[in-house]
Amino acid sequence: MTQPCQNQRSRPCFEQGPIRPPSEAGSLLLRVSRNCPWNRCSFCSLYKGKAFSLRPTAEVLADIDAVACHVKSLKQRPEPEALSTALLRQWHDQLPEGERAAFRAAVHWCQNGLRSVFLQDADALAAGAGELLLVLEHLRRTFPQVERVTCYSRSTTVLRCAPTELQALCRAGLSRLHMGLESGSDAVLRQVRKGASQALHIQAGRMVLNAGMELSLYVMPGLGGRTLSVEHARQTAAAINRINPHFIRLRTLAVPDGTPLAEEVAAGRFAPCNAEEIVQELLLLIESLQGVDSVVVSDHALNLFEDLQGKLPGDKERMLALLCSFLALNEEQRTLYQLGRRAGCFRGMGDMQDPERLAEAELLGRQLGIAPANVEEVCAALMKRTI
Repeated sequence: MTQPCQNQRSRPCFEQGPIRPPSEAGSLLLRVSRNCPWNRCSFCSLYKGKAFSLRPTAEVLADIDAVACHVKSLKQRPEPEALSTALLRQWHDQLPEGERAAFRAAVHWCQNGLRSVFLQDADALAAGAGELLLVLEHLRRTFPQVERVTCYSRSTTVLRCAPTELQALCRAGLSRLHMGLESGSDAVLRQVRKGASQALHIQAGRMVLNAGMELSLYVMPGLGGRTLSVEHARQTAAAINRINPHFIRLRTLAVPDGTPLAEEVAAGRFAPCNAEEIVQELLLLIESLQGVDSVVVSDHALNLFEDLQGKLPGDKERMLALLCSFLALNEEQRTLYQLGRRAGCFRGMGDMQDPERLAEAELLGRQLGIAPANVEEVCAALMKRTI
């Protein structure tokens, strides 16, 4: 069995935050900061009522050491990735309580190849370049095989860094930054209290790229509502054209209960886009992307099409054709696809050609009494489950 790691009972327990990008599903999650330093975006409920704080660097370094201890123990087995769930659970339950979270993280990371690390929470760069350098250097010494280290950050936080600091972080191993653009429209950004502008987003994005890091920008279809949908698409494309990030990641708007945006919806001051309007917005966004070689990624359950992805400019026409294929469906087919996607029957348009998936969606539609008149309401409720 695995042995308890030395000197672990006297230190704070290993800590992980609530989220990470889908692309970091197999990564080791290290919590550098807690919650969000801004925490005012009207569409986000994740950190509401929670104070932002930075974890002491010594605790983060100790977390790295705790994981390293368990990784070493697991790697002493002939095939650590093939260890049975029952045996791992037995080892887990025999460990002191304070070591179990680090053990679970080590097991998950071993099973996913020990290749990538994600620094949590919403803005790890807020810890400051000096403290992050200590974390990155310790990571590199402890796990020299790591190929990618990434984190979230806000554009305003990036702009507080000197170019030389970002370059130093890149050299130390911070290879990709995930940044929430959400929109390139100043009107939309003000409306949702993002605390940034198109100009700030562009400046921060260029700084990240100039430092040598990969940049992953998040775009939120539907964020402008019906009133600002066209401006949202056009100005977001305009910002992306100026930045040319490595990745454009789509995260369709869902409105969580209890958020300021939900209050705006209830008061009739914000009208969410329906599925057809979201698709029209995506068409305009992708059509308006010019002179960029970004990869478009639609890897989140909130998106209507998980298969809407490709590298620009070569895959542009294929992505536009996929969106047009949805608009070409008759009303009943669109309704069925929406329900099937939101209920998890479909991942993309091609799944409607799968008889079993199609039958599952049709059965659910009959059970729920789905029709074009109520599909948006039902799907909005289903989307809230995935936020």
